[in-house]
Amino acid sequence: MSIFLSGAASAAALREAECARRNRLEVLKALSQGQVSRRELIRWGVFTSTGMLAATHGLSPFVRSSWGAIPTGVPPSPMYGVQAFSTAMPRFDVLERHSDPFTYLKPAPTAGANLTQQVLNPALPGVQPGDTGPIEGRPGGPIWAHQDFALYPPRIAVVATQDPGRGNTVYNPAVASQYNCGIDPTATLPCAFHPGLPTQVGNAVWTFNGTVPPKLVIGRYGEPILFRHTNQLPWDVTQNGGFGRHTISTHEHNGHHGAENDGFTGAFFYPGQFYDYHWPIVLAGFRSMNTGATNPYAATPDDNGGKVNIPGDWHETMSTHWFHDHMFSFTSQNVYKGNAAMFNIYSALDRGNEGIKDGVNLRLPSGTAKSWGNLEYDVNLMLADKAWDQYGQLAFDIFDFDGFLGDRMTVNLTYKPYFEVERRKYRFRILNASVSRFFKLALSDGSPMIQIGNDGNLLPAPVVLTELDEQGIAERYDIVIDFSRYPVNGKVWLVNLAEHQDGKRVAKDLRLSEALSGQSQDPCVGRFLEFRVVRDPADPDYSQVPAVMIPNPDLSGIPVARERIFEFGRGAKQTTFDETSSAFGPWGVKTDNADMLAADFGRVSAAPRLGTREIWTIRNGGGGWDHPIHIHFEEGQILSRDGSASKVPPWERGRKDVYRVRPGGTVRITMQFRDWGGMFMEHCHNTVHEDNAMLLRWELDDGGAPFLRPLPTPIPRPQGVTFRDPTQVLRTAL
Repeated sequence: MSIFLSGAASAAALREAECARRNRLEVLKALSQGQVSRRELIRWGVFTSTGMLAATHGLSPFVRSSWGAIPTGVPPSPMYGVQAFSTAMPRFDVLERHSDPFTYLKPAPTAGANLTQQVLNPALPGVQPGDTGPIEGRPGGPIWAHQDFALYPPRIAVVATQDPGRGNTVYNPAVASQYNCGIDPTATLPCAFHPGLPTQVGNAVWTFNGTVPPKLVIGRYGEPILFRHTNQLPWDVTQNGGFGRHTISTHEHNGHHGAENDGFTGAFFYPGQFYDYHWPIVLAGFRSMNTGATNPYAATPDDNGGKVNIPGDWHETMSTHWFHDHMFSFTSQNVYKGNAAMFNIYSALDRGNEGIKDGVNLRLPSGTAKSWGNLEYDVNLMLADKAWDQYGQLAFDIFDFDGFLGDRMTVNLTYKPYFEVERRKYRFRILNASVSRFFKLALSDGSPMIQIGNDGNLLPAPVVLTELDEQGIAERYDIVIDFSRYPVNGKVWLVNLAEHQDGKRVAKDLRLSEALSGQSQDPCVGRFLEFRVVRDPADPDYSQVPAVMIPNPDLSGIPVARERIFEFGRGAKQTTFDETSSAFGPWGVKTDNADMLAADFGRVSAAPRLGTREIWTIRNGGGGWDHPIHIHFEEGQILSRDGSASKVPPWERGRKDVYRVRPGGTVRITMQFRDWGGMFMEHCHNTVHEDNAMLLRWELDDGGAPFLRPLPTPIPRPQGVTFRDPTQVLRTAL
């Protein structure tokens, strides 16, 4: 059933929808602040036994007379007279890189968690006056110490806070203003989705450093980063603007490093604490392949136009990452509030300097001013649908557990902007940072784009497309667009073809002409980013898109140690009842054809052995929904879709970390497990599904100290992290 409110809806219908929104907001507020639990809401009749919002007049958007969705479950987001394509799209805000982390950071980073005590604020839940707790929220002890910290000591420090929104007075786009639509980086950028829209005030948004635009970290292989993330959110859990939880856990989405740096959903930390994440930025297989660093393709750029060889498998080179909150049961709310950023990783292959011809550099569009990491023609795009209330403040409604959809398209947290380009090739690193919405992109004139990357990886070969595939939540598509085919003063638009009626799946992929017609009831269909061709390039375009990029690792010689099946679907039951680690919701995961279980981060569902290769089958348990499934830590290769290798399209034939199973579909993948250990996750990246209990824990260890099997579960508190034995270890896990 479509739940879109018609554009011709009466004033009475809009008033009733606003009433339903306010009523649901009160329930959401109480739930987000820990005043009630989902179990209590079921007992009171607010939720059904399956975890859905009860069909109650004046509360549920699914009661026809409540008119509560557009498709947000709330009335239309007011526009205050703002028109599409009337403001510039800001480039990402690049976080500063500091050399010598051991001198720059106070206190200096340590291999184990820094358990120096501090007096706690009594506003924190469960804290009494005079209580103390550690300054670092990382769990203590050898299991959560940074693995190989001495082997890969951090060489660069990057610092960020999590804060309520405020104006940005230190914006660093890392390019001259002519490459950033003339935006003056010295002027204060308000925390708003458009200059004509209200500033986000109080705790409406929680972003990195409390500012917009989104943040970007720049790193390169062989240069470990220490990312210090400090939680400066309000002490009082009720001060959240109506949704979101003030405890956070930062997941560097698909970083190849130990679990202590992965942002495990149960390793969250509190306001007043920091967490030091150690990102070694190494090639997978560095312990067993090319250990002498003799392969010229396994290399990182230096500062003088050359390169330095590094150990590991060059076929595992990665490029486009992102990082975001992974707080248990609150990921969707916290990411939606602004806890999302991107991370560009540079290598000798993907150097970020298109002019260097050394036989290894692929010379993708970027620029030539610096030896590596040029951004002039290498542009990060964060796509996300948003909604705001009658006061223009960010709004969220979780009570359709199928998924939340906003009614306003943003790019880099800006409503339908324009971006100025030169007549030459550009690379765009496109991230779907939505909560539940899928995108399908095309150019308004139907001209071709070249897809060069999928998720964190460059493809084995580029793929020329006039329409990209549906892009699931958390997937990254790297594309190249050649604007030399357009005249100066020409315009072309990125268009979304994927029409939603609810958060479960794409209802229909429209033809380009349909999407451009303005007839769709989905307000996020159609044009959403305007490219303005403003000049010829001042310098020649040295970039290229080579026919061969990064071939896949050859796993054929590695025996398959185990096959596992994970089915994602509805009707989950909860077999554990720990108030901290277990979740309740309609969604769940079935392991090896056993019961469909709701999430519990204390439950171990799989435990592959270090140094082995496995084949995992990811199955969609129904045809009425779609799930983008993310497996942490190790990347995989898709062997088949729905039982056929021929159904794997060219743009999915590289390495991936998010696997969209499609309604009723099955994906069979292969992975090898190596280099690092600890507890990791597998979950749906429709984060509403994840929070409502479609997540499981798997773990990897080397069978020796400091690791144990199974690993003890961390239980964070402001006074310090304690550990418990796992609540359950599935029979099929080991």
